[in-house]
Amino acid sequence: MRKQGVLIVLFILSCNVFSQDKIFDLKDIFTSSAMYPQNLQQLQWIPNTHDYVYIKDNNLVKATAPSNKASVFVSLTDMNTALEAKGEKSLKTFPVIVHWTSSQSFYLKTAGKIMHYQIDKKYLEVQTTIPEQAENIEFDYKHTQLAYTIDNDLYVMAFGKEAKRVNVSQSEGVKYGHIVHRNEFGIENGSYWSSTGKYLAFYRMDESMVDDYPLVNTTTRMASLQKEKYPMAGLTSHQVTVGLYNAETEKIVYVKTGEPLDQYLTSVTWGPDEKYIFIGILNRAQNHLLMNQYDASNGNFVKTLFEEKHNRYVEPSDPLYFLPNNNTQFLWVSQKSGWKHLHLYDINGSEIKQLTSGNWVMKSFAGFDTKGQKVFFTSNKDEIIGNKLYSIDLKTGKIINISLEAGTHIVQPSFDGAFYIDKYTNIALPIAIVLKDAKGTEKVSLLKDTTFLSQYNLPEVSMGVLKNENGDDLYYRLIKPIHFDATHRYPVFVYVYGGPHSQLVTNSWLSGGHFLHYMAQKGYIVFTLDNRGTSNRGFEFESTIHRRLGTVEVEDQMVGVKFLKSLPYVDTNRFSVDGWSYGGFMTITLKLQYPEVFKVATAGGPVIDWKYYEVMYGERYMDTPDENPVGYEKSSLLNQIENIDGHLLIIHGAEDATVVWQHSLQFLTQAIKAGKQLDYFVYPTHEHNVRGIDRLHLWNKIENYHKAFNR
Repeated sequence: MRKQGVLIVLFILSCNVFSQDKIFDLKDIFTSSAMYPQNLQQLQWIPNTHDYVYIKDNNLVKATAPSNKASVFVSLTDMNTALEAKGEKSLKTFPVIVHWTSSQSFYLKTAGKIMHYQIDKKYLEVQTTIPEQAENIEFDYKHTQLAYTIDNDLYVMAFGKEAKRVNVSQSEGVKYGHIVHRNEFGIENGSYWSSTGKYLAFYRMDESMVDDYPLVNTTTRMASLQKEKYPMAGLTSHQVTVGLYNAETEKIVYVKTGEPLDQYLTSVTWGPDEKYIFIGILNRAQNHLLMNQYDASNGNFVKTLFEEKHNRYVEPSDPLYFLPNNNTQFLWVSQKSGWKHLHLYDINGSEIKQLTSGNWVMKSFAGFDTKGQKVFFTSNKDEIIGNKLYSIDLKTGKIINISLEAGTHIVQPSFDGAFYIDKYTNIALPIAIVLKDAKGTEKVSLLKDTTFLSQYNLPEVSMGVLKNENGDDLYYRLIKPIHFDATHRYPVFVYVYGGPHSQLVTNSWLSGGHFLHYMAQKGYIVFTLDNRGTSNRGFEFESTIHRRLGTVEVEDQMVGVKFLKSLPYVDTNRFSVDGWSYGGFMTITLKLQYPEVFKVATAGGPVIDWKYYEVMYGERYMDTPDENPVGYEKSSLLNQIENIDGHLLIIHGAEDATVVWQHSLQFLTQAIKAGKQLDYFVYPTHEHNVRGIDRLHLWNKIENYHKAFNR
């Protein structure tokens, strides 16, 4: 990373500041597509070709790289004719393509059915109907089968055949094929097909020993109880095993992952030859990982490939990525060097080399080329607040930056890596979609919109870097009010999250979203800073909060406050702060610790005391309450009630199963006992956030609260 001074403004761009006085209407954000930039729907490569397709005028059009001369490939009329011939309803919009089977055929999904369409023959065939109650669906299109869950049970179904239930027994509190460990450790699947479709690996989660947490549904005539299995930090957690279902014999073997049973099973990966399955075994303390190999035929342990330990925590979040046409080497994503990077291993567990290195983060693995000679990945290597695609040669280690332009990129390589579709944005550019070659040279501009929302008076955005006392770079975003006058003093609206797995300050269009720009349009200086504890800055930067949440994050946020107070156009008597979830925790912490600074605060879904939070996340960052009593006591906002002063509004969803309602209710209880006043609002039918059109109500409430009291 480049050494930077105490304050370096990376760029100050006037984002289409015109003479127009039109500002956002919050309702339009939820009801009008005009509030969002153009796009090319279903833009994708046809496998094993240099052809790409997208939707235009409700037809599927095709072009061949490097040209952009597109012609109709499949018309909606032809699609509807094929649908009607099978007795299916016609469509008003082109259906979603879910998988290509050849350059002339694909699967599509509509009305709960999977259908196969042959382009050259203009022929469609219904393959299978997905049960309406199905969840956790995993398709194996290559072998025309799928797995799904209904309630706690797991089913497999060959296309067009009757479904078969995988689990023989049905026990209350035991789930098969569901996502486990509350979606931590990068787990987004409850089941995993092997390469030939012969086996299905699945999670079996026994929650019977976990206490039922009561959530109340008030929409029924008599309010009804919804039970949520919620393992709190330090309490009994669920127990997980991995089963291997043989689709041919319909038999199950369970992988012998051993004890203790409340360990975490992560990074589930099938070996390319299906003989073995690999599972990361992470202890409950989350500081010791074993990457183990197991025999798929009987579930027996074979060997431990490698171990990773850290006195804070180890957080595996990726599977093993086996090299194409090479069953003996794979890539492993690890932070053991201090930064998230790619490491090349052999099947014996020996590290061949660290493939990427440096003070930057490999954000995500993006695949191999067809020969297995290059690896593609996204990274912030050349722009900390950006996201670009890179390739690296496995032999030479040479890295090529494919996404040359500053900003946030989403890139789709062609099957052989010869071309790329690069969709990107930055604070000056709403959207650009370009076709590039392997060197990153732009060949064709497919879409570029530089005037989006130009009819609105958009505020000026600047981004910069501050230094904390530790010498760390702290990136910030500052949005100035419209009609900005440097001789005038403006109130400040600080928006904060501040927790792990987050990066709010990014080089992207409307960075921070419509609402923050709306608040600037309403006359606020809107400020956001990514403190220590947030992501993409290396392990030390993120993990330094371990066992002491709400400490260094607050210190860094106050560096931002000091900077703001140094600006001549800031009204130092009119600071307010807002945040949700971890940001709600940060908001209340800032308000209680610095009541003389923050006049107004609005906190949504706030963590109040980490002992009420769930095991996986809570124990990673705080250990258990018994192991870290001082840390839990200091971070608990229940112990800071006496500091309530000024205007504080807490908002919570009554059916929140992430930060349970108990958090803010406990805060209210203690405030009442202490004779302290605060404001409170509940969204009865919402969970951890307020979604849909009701979010308009939430935004209006936040705006009105700050308007009323931050005068």
